[in-house]
Amino acid sequence: MNTAVLSLIALLVAIVLSITTEINVGLVAIALAWLIGVYAAGLGAEDVIAGFPSSLFLTLAGVTLLFSLAEANGTLAALAHRAVRRTGGNRYLLPLVFFLIAAVIASAGPGAIAATALVVPMAMVIGQRAGLSPFLIALMVAMGANSGNLSPVSAVGVVANTKMAEAGVGGHEMKVWLWSLFAHVLVAAVAYMFFATRMRAADGMTAPAAASDLPTDAPLTTPQRLTSAVLLGWIVAVVGFKLNIGLGAFAAASLIIVLRLADERAAFKLMPIGVILMVCGVSVLIALLEKTGGMDLFTSMLARLASPKTVNGVIAFVTGLISTYSSTSGVVLPAFLPTVSDLVTKVGGGDPLAVALSINVGSSLVDVSPLSTLGALCVAAVTDNAIARYLFKQLMIWGFSMAVVGALICQLLAGVVARA
Repeated sequence: MNTAVLSLIALLVAIVLSITTEINVGLVAIALAWLIGVYAAGLGAEDVIAGFPSSLFLTLAGVTLLFSLAEANGTLAALAHRAVRRTGGNRYLLPLVFFLIAAVIASAGPGAIAATALVVPMAMVIGQRAGLSPFLIALMVAMGANSGNLSPVSAVGVVANTKMAEAGVGGHEMKVWLWSLFAHVLVAAVAYMFFATRMRAADGMTAPAAASDLPTDAPLTTPQRLTSAVLLGWIVAVVGFKLNIGLGAFAAASLIIVLRLADERAAFKLMPIGVILMVCGVSVLIALLEKTGGMDLFTSMLARLASPKTVNGVIAFVTGLISTYSSTSGVVLPAFLPTVSDLVTKVGGGDPLAVALSINVGSSLVDVSPLSTLGALCVAAVTDNAIARYLFKQLMIWGFSMAVVGALICQLLAGVVARA
């Protein structure tokens, strides 16, 4: 068996393990890359190590540390509570506010998982007091968080843009973010309108939340105010002055630590080290595929599934199905985004940027599935076991349906967005 086939089998093994087990496939990917690279392909260990994405690692570590510090000292939770209280108890506004809060938090840097974990426990309590469906709450929070997940300063946005740059379609950071934002807003708007109609029909049967039921606005502590200022300064510097995202995040985090605004030990415990290792580990295996010709073989297989006219929808559907069970940022984006240019060549036509945008949205829209972290967080926030089980089924159906919806949206619009 040649090394191209062997390395491709290793990637498929990693994808299957990510779908069927709780194993961190980053660990497995590094081990497989070493074994195949050194003992089958005849490469040196240093050649395998060279595939480790050090720049991506520093960026992910810096961003997640910065926002873990802000979470550890209560800054993010305090800001979220303030935003919810501004609704004054209007239950029609609550789903929109939940969406907006999650979107803003995720877009600012922490990403969808952190945003959902922060918002959904509070949203479930407040929403159920207001007579809102737990399903609607879960959809609005998770889709809101995911809508901001590909912002230029988000950890997942960094992954997507880095991998797109490796494929020769870099430099579209704002388009990547806004396209994902648009797709999630579109789907969330349909869900909201459906449930809003049902809420109005049942207005006389449930009591809306009173303002007194909402969380009180305790004054921000001095550490929380200063942390907010540091976060704002970092975001402005990154967006407005092109500050290096990762190195700037380490500088901002160091400032918070030196000023003793947050407990660094608590922040380290909150950092998603497993996710960072998963992304970087899979990247090492992908780098080996490129050296052995396995990536070329992978794109040839994908090319057989599509034509130039259908490639956007097909790739969105395939990545959506895999992402329903697997990690979007840790497996799907690192595995599929580097293939886009070769895929278009082998299919015989298409726009590489449109294909990349389709991968981003197709793999993201399904993340409300309870088999994903976002959906699981939403189910875990429900205290009633019967309601939680029913919510699990609802989110499962929704997640699979989004693979089809994402494919349709990308087939119809990704090319238009890429050309805009």
